[in-house]
Amino acid sequence: MLRDEDRIFKNLYGRDDWGLEGARKRGIWDNTKALLELGREKLVDDVKASGLRGRGGAGFPTGVKWSFMPPEERRDGRPHYLVVNADESEPGTCKDREILRYDPHTLVEGCLVGGFAMGANAAYIYVRGEFFSEASNLQVAIDEAYEAGLIGKNACDSGWDFDVYLHRGAGAYICGEETALLESLEGKKGQPRLKPPFPAACGLYGCPTTVNNVETVAVVPTILRRGPSWFAGFGRENNTGTKIFSISGHVNNPCNVEEEMSIPLKELIEKHAGGVRGGWDNLLAVIPGGSSTPCLSKNICDNILMDFDSLREHNTGLGTAAVIVMDKSTDIVEAIARLSHFYRHESCGQCTPCREGMGWVYRIMTRMVTGDAEIEEIDMLWDVTKQIEGHTICALADGGVWPVQGLIRHFRPELERRINDRKVAAGIMPAQAAE
Repeated sequence: MLRDEDRIFKNLYGRDDWGLEGARKRGIWDNTKALLELGREKLVDDVKASGLRGRGGAGFPTGVKWSFMPPEERRDGRPHYLVVNADESEPGTCKDREILRYDPHTLVEGCLVGGFAMGANAAYIYVRGEFFSEASNLQVAIDEAYEAGLIGKNACDSGWDFDVYLHRGAGAYICGEETALLESLEGKKGQPRLKPPFPAACGLYGCPTTVNNVETVAVVPTILRRGPSWFAGFGRENNTGTKIFSISGHVNNPCNVEEEMSIPLKELIEKHAGGVRGGWDNLLAVIPGGSSTPCLSKNICDNILMDFDSLREHNTGLGTAAVIVMDKSTDIVEAIARLSHFYRHESCGQCTPCREGMGWVYRIMTRMVTGDAEIEEIDMLWDVTKQIEGHTICALADGGVWPVQGLIRHFRPELERRINDRKVAAGIMPAQAAE
């Protein structure tokens, strides 16, 4: 269990002052100039050594991503940008909003350090439009940092000029995809771009750009102050550091909590969320990383670890680490059908497999809820998801079909039972055959 002194976000619950004065008491902006004096190459190498992987869902190594930005000797006169993804529209995920609301200076300082490491003189923070108070607090923090000389001209007396801009989005889930976010930031319709070129070569306004999640950027200054080996000491190899987990659903105490990576799922739920409603044996399933990750049945949840590799071994993912707990009162088929509706609705419509396929998936799932289907359609539904997965510009379609794949993988008997029960009720087949 993570000790309090090792937590990076010390005001996650808003009990202390979230302004500059309170932030400084918690060690934020503590001699940030010394971090910048380490130099670009050293900063990137330390982030690589820490093992930090993106906290927005994909889990790509952060230091490696930063190293894609053109080095000093290859600059061609174009400005470099850091773009922070604060769109956070994944159902079940509510970690970044707490950073924005209660610890915004961790993000502003992280923008300066990360921006300097990549040669960027400006950061754009793209905030989900519904996050009104979060955006308000973040803007106050930005203004405080400017007034104190921490950002702006000669930021922290380092000789580096750095500006931070807040941009509020309009509430589209697709804008959580990094290239769709860039399109929206440029004032265009939020639709993903074809890659290559990748943002590091041609991103915002055609300039070298790195897009990072809020949590990813906000943890960097603490990692650099305490050393990469400190951060790498948590969790398993290739799954290091601390992580904010959002635990919701059928638990006694839904919460956000910063914990060590690779913590057992059962321990995470029982120690921090008060356990499953009705006890652990009342658990039906868990979605481990936000709504786009496949669910897991109870027998797997008994022993699984909360990290990238352990979850991948069971055909799911850590994603945003938004743990959605469902007890035995849940209609699991209807729950997944509801997610299918969400992804159908949020498709930008640019790719045919997603635009047409997610409609197919949702229509089949609505019939699966009532059992108004044929047994053979379960395999057909699986085939449709496989024809959608991996055949689109971005990963929205993948995230849209993975929950359905998880349902079929772990709860196929429930789908078959509904179909057979409906046939018995309609007198199409005898009850004995259904058994």
